[in-house]
Amino acid sequence: MTRNLDASAPFRVVFVCTGNICRSPMAEVVFRQLADASGHGAHVASSSAGTGDWHVGERGDDRTLAALQRRGYDGSRHRARQFTADTFDVNDLVVALDRSHERILRGWARTEEDADKVALLLGFLPNPTTLDVPDPYYAATEMFDDVLGMIEDATRSLFRQLEPALRPGSRTAAFPFGASS
Repeated sequence: MTRNLDASAPFRVVFVCTGNICRSPMAEVVFRQLADASGHGAHVASSSAGTGDWHVGERGDDRTLAALQRRGYDGSRHRARQFTADTFDVNDLVVALDRSHERILRGWARTEEDADKVALLLGFLPNPTTLDVPDPYYAATEMFDDVLGMIEDATRSLFRQLEPALRPGSRTAAFPFGASS
């Protein structure tokens, strides 16, 4: 797909997990830091949401915030929200953290264009050993660090694929992962 990119229309990515308090906030924060550090912060926007509404309005899980802080990220401003069908309209890429989220999101897609926006985060890795980022919610604190490491690797890979289209002078970009305009 080809999409016009300019400073007034950033490429918008939403990361989606179950309750929007563990995995997807991690991905949102990591992606935002990558964009800002590369000088492309004005050309991309990241957000996150959950497929469920259990935690809407809540901060990230304390263990999520602690894992982010240990690696130099700030997740303190995050507040959980739920993905809705309208979320497709305001995003160019919808990144699911596991295959259950991918199935749900594709089921909620109203059009083929919406469905084409859905991708799995670990699918951006060159040779993924799994496609599911495990949910650390019911696990020990160490699992949050492990999950964050997986998310960092995959998010860097996603950003490397997106970054050439964000360079100055790049008016349009072909996105190999199916995001549409």
